[in-house]
Amino acid sequence: MGKNSSQDLPVWRKMLTIGSKWEDKDQFLDVIYWGRQLLAIIMVNFNAENDDVMTDVKEGFMTSFASFLDSMDSMISTINTNSVHNNSVNIHSNNINNNNNNNSNNEKTSAKFKNVVISLENCILPPQQLSMTPSMADGLDEHHEMDLRILGCELIQTSGILLRLPQMAMATGQVLFQRYYYCKSLVRFPMSITAMACVTLASKVEEAPRRVRDVINVFHHMKQMREQIEPKSLVLDENYISTKNQVIKAERRLLKELGFCVHVKHPHKFIVTLLQVLDNEKNEQLMQTSWNYMNDSLRTNVFVRYSPETIACACIYLSARILKVPLPKNPNWFEVFDVSEHQIQDVCQTILKLYVRPKPNQQLLESVIDNLRKTHENAKLKAKELNVTANGTPTSNGMEVSPGSRTDSPLVKPKVDNSSPKSKLKSITSVISHTTSPNK
Repeated sequence: MGKNSSQDLPVWRKMLTIGSKWEDKDQFLDVIYWGRQLLAIIMVNFNAENDDVMTDVKEGFMTSFASFLDSMDSMISTINTNSVHNNSVNIHSNNINNNNNNNSNNEKTSAKFKNVVISLENCILPPQQLSMTPSMADGLDEHHEMDLRILGCELIQTSGILLRLPQMAMATGQVLFQRYYYCKSLVRFPMSITAMACVTLASKVEEAPRRVRDVINVFHHMKQMREQIEPKSLVLDENYISTKNQVIKAERRLLKELGFCVHVKHPHKFIVTLLQVLDNEKNEQLMQTSWNYMNDSLRTNVFVRYSPETIACACIYLSARILKVPLPKNPNWFEVFDVSEHQIQDVCQTILKLYVRPKPNQQLLESVIDNLRKTHENAKLKAKELNVTANGTPTSNGMEVSPGSRTDSPLVKPKVDNSSPKSKLKSITSVISHTTSPNK
């Protein structure tokens, strides 16, 4: 518990007990936060010179807050009991309806799937999509794909700093970048263009929009710095116009592939609130270290595997271990968010592996991507050659594209010599016979 007094211990345990029953964790944290704010206001306005008096005031408030939590506990228990009773009544009535009228029950069952649930929760991808990505299907190995993801997120973070974007916008761009390449391949869609599109879209989502021209200028400047070239202004030529069009198309493709679900729930606010609840908000080193781990974790895929509450708990857990800051253990402080220690350790290991990886070599990665891209282009050319028809007309799927490519059309006869009137009469008669039918 650290600096917490003996009076705080039962209150803390009641918080954990109620928090495990509370479905809306954000609302539970808000209650705790405003309780602490109220205590701070009381302590500031009381202005007692005697420390004993201030201690008595704090203990009196904690006692009142404990009774408030008791009332909330009983209220939630009553609500849960009523909901269970209502569910049992509904189940019993549904069984009666099933026996009486099967047709109406089928209509009610199908009606359950005629709605759309709108949620602001982060997208958690299934293990099947995480294990086999589109890039792996195109021949890119897992190690190179991870390096490209790290490199793309670093480009987004650096460009956001140069564009003076808020940290939330840079974090949103990196999460969108990670999500997108679980839908599309790094081989087929250039990483740099997608990174520009993510920065542009994230700046709009976080209400700090930046022009596409500014984003392209920043990426051009970063490329010059990376290649140690003398900085020169970007020339507004055809290459610039082509790059701008590619970024705009990539932004549209990004929205399409993500289904316009570009909202990102960030764990940063959970770190601040949790440290306030744990009475460690004054430990600036712990808060800053947790914040740094949070920003570094954006380069990994933990944001598509775990909830933001789990990631926030893992960052605090890792920071407390490194700085040797004691945290409540019986019960565990992270149980409020239904987070297991196994999940926390998995996130911590993923973050720590990031620091032992060698720095990605962009030139090497670009050469690997170019080779794979050439391989796919050659495979496409060979496939087109196999689909060439006997008369030399290329087709896309082995079938004839249009009636004009057919050797014998039912409406058009082979050409005849139209030099004489008899031949013209024969051709007109043949066309009429094919376009009209006799009435029977």
